[in-house]
Amino acid sequence: MFREMRRGRQLMSPEETIAVLERGSNGVLACLGDEDYPYAVPINYVYHNGKIYFHSAMSGHKMDAMMKHPKVSFAVIYQDTIVSEKYTSYFRSAIVFGKARIAEGDERLEAFRALVEKYSGDQPEENKRREIEGCTRAHIVAIDIEHMTGKQAKELVGG
Repeated sequence: MFREMRRGRQLMSPEETIAVLERGSNGVLACLGDEDYPYAVPINYVYHNGKIYFHSAMSGHKMDAMMKHPKVSFAVIYQDTIVSEKYTSYFRSAIVFGKARIAEGDERLEAFRALVEKYSGDQPEENKRREIEGCTRAHIVAIDIEHMTGKQAKELVGG
């Protein structure tokens, strides 16, 4: 169902791909938007328990698109160093394919804690707890991963 990467030599292992997802600070969510135009939006996220989680307003283009067509893709570039003399960049990236859904109950709470920890790990525990308990006007969206691949610049293979 999913295509094989054309440049197999640049394919990263599943462990390396997960490392990119864990280390990245933002990614781009792509879904099918209004009038079937692709809709891609940068988001903060966390990779947690084998899923991608992010927060979202309860309404808007992103939520409308995902609720109508839950199949999405999500891309992260973790490393991207421009090498001007070679007219390229040395990169590591990951792409995920899966289905988006609203996380509920304990899953929502655990995912929100993971998001807060990732983006405010140096804040006092009391502040983090207040943030989690006080956020009632946002969804936590889960992407249940069906397929993922990682790719790196050929110059980084084996290095």
